[in-house]
Amino acid sequence: MVLPFGDLLNRSTFMYELKKWRGIQNLKEEDLMALNEQNLAQMLTHASSHIPFYKNFNIPQSHTSVLHWLQQFPVLRKKDIKGRWDEFILPGSSKLIKYESSGSSGIQGKVFMNKKEQSIIRAILILWWEWAGYKMGDPLVQTGMTPNRGFLKSIKDFLFNTQYFVAFGLEEQEVKKSLELMLKSKQQHLAGYASSLYVFAKVAKKYGIKWTFKSVISWGDKMFPHYRKAIEQTFNTQVFDTYACNEGLMIAAQFDLPYYYIMSPHVHIEILDENMNPVPDGTMGNVVVTRLDNFSMPLIRYLNGDLAVKLPKEKYPKNRAFFFPLLEKIIGRDTDIVKTRSGKHLIVHFFTGIFEFYPQIQQFRVIQHHLDGIDIEYIPEVDFNIETLALLEKEMRKHLEEEVFDISFHRVTHIPNSPSGKPQIIISKLS
Repeated sequence: MVLPFGDLLNRSTFMYELKKWRGIQNLKEEDLMALNEQNLAQMLTHASSHIPFYKNFNIPQSHTSVLHWLQQFPVLRKKDIKGRWDEFILPGSSKLIKYESSGSSGIQGKVFMNKKEQSIIRAILILWWEWAGYKMGDPLVQTGMTPNRGFLKSIKDFLFNTQYFVAFGLEEQEVKKSLELMLKSKQQHLAGYASSLYVFAKVAKKYGIKWTFKSVISWGDKMFPHYRKAIEQTFNTQVFDTYACNEGLMIAAQFDLPYYYIMSPHVHIEILDENMNPVPDGTMGNVVVTRLDNFSMPLIRYLNGDLAVKLPKEKYPKNRAFFFPLLEKIIGRDTDIVKTRSGKHLIVHFFTGIFEFYPQIQQFRVIQHHLDGIDIEYIPEVDFNIETLALLEKEMRKHLEEEVFDISFHRVTHIPNSPSGKPQIIISKLS
């Protein structure tokens, strides 16, 4: 009763879009592919005809395929859009809603959309939550970045039975009190930023607080393997990770597989190399996204700063719930890479996969200033032994296989988050 009334009052279409996406998820593979191409062609036609930025390029429609036509469009970086939003907005649009990215890459992304287009991304979000077993109204604990909820969000939290906590900067005793409050209110689902969920799990384990969540839904920053392991073991549950951007791009989410289902009727994903050429499936590359249903401000071939890998078609599981295309893994940002002079690329998981076996290290951060080495800042646990550093270095060198590569450890008392408030394990300062 509340949601249809809310749509009527807000002039939005959330319930309609949610029902539509519940149907889309059951389509066959060939139907999803056809819908992706149809939506892509419609968006390219619209942008070429009505959006000032794309009209200036005068890109002729390809008679080969819609994918070939797409490749004629320029790859957009955040700096290409900043300060030029009017060139990307449909002339005559009014009452548009602004969405902004965190700015963790150094430049804040900004897009505008109308209420129908906003309803689509909200519907996909709830669809992903439904994949995790959530039903609207289920007791939910949510972490986020909005300490002052305001009137509307407070009403939403009340109606949706949501207990809200600020994701970052929580003191240990605050988290402990929150967990104890959860036990009294019998919350069923936990959702929020991956790193904050990990903090909840660590505190629960430390104080012996035992509770089982039906599911845990994560977003916002990287769900590292050691995060997932700690959360699932501590709360006796399953983590469902999601991948989206604040620019209104609901890219992919997990359900029954370790891989991510790409919402192909909503976005088209390309994985490109440094020269913006396609890489083979199974190869890491830059994520380039085209949203297929934001006609108010189209983003075509938008380089979001992330790295990912598409799952090769021959590795697709025969038994899977949906027939959306699959992402094999999401690496993180393009600055989350350590490079060596011999050409090796060390992703975040290279380090987390080693450090997770050394609980004597509470937290660490890798900083690279040049190709010949790295600095590792670390915060020790109370049972820390200096020999731990030698063991860590030995393990890293075994996998690194580099003749000359300096590894320097620096003990610190505090490791700050990135400007967006999220933890950042690798900081690359290579030019």
